[in-house]
Amino acid sequence: MKLVFATNNQHKLTEVRSILGNKFEILSLADIGCNDDIPETAETLEGNASIKAWYVARNYGMNCFADDTGLEVEALDMRPGVYSARYAGSQKSSSDNMNKLLFELDKINNRKARFRTVISLIIDNEEKLFEGIVDGNIISEKLGDEGFGYDPLFKPLGYEQTFAQMDIDEKNKISHRGRAVEKLIAYLQKLED
Repeated sequence: MKLVFATNNQHKLTEVRSILGNKFEILSLADIGCNDDIPETAETLEGNASIKAWYVARNYGMNCFADDTGLEVEALDMRPGVYSARYAGSQKSSSDNMNKLLFELDKINNRKARFRTVISLIIDNEEKLFEGIVDGNIISEKLGDEGFGYDPLFKPLGYEQTFAQMDIDEKNKISHRGRAVEKLIAYLQKLED
């Protein structure tokens, strides 16, 4: 089965292709000639994932999935959430976002957080949503060179390493995106049976 993953984020593409293996052919937006900056104007992760997936389905006539992910920090009333990528501004700088998060959590003992991913899948003009969550804590300094986004600050529960200290296979086994993609795969396999 051929599916478009509505992203040009190479980190996300690599992660998802690694999880899916050879089961499905995954195309990026660049692969289908879509250079549009698809607006993410919803107030929820579900809404943004849906906007992106429907955009590709309607404009390119292809089966598609899209995701939106947010870091939800308990002490910050679940912020940055849907605004995670642009938390420190529209330039979407991971470094600036992490610095802002550390500044806001300075002197706060409750460091509980979770990553949450929502995937919207459009097949034959029908939508299904899949969610993946991983709980953890925000540490006080950046550790690790792997991953992207807030990975150097996020230590999943039960682990001594941040996501940025794990190799991609280890991270994919427990990550929010990995969990959502596993649900997506299970659904797709049912369709093919």
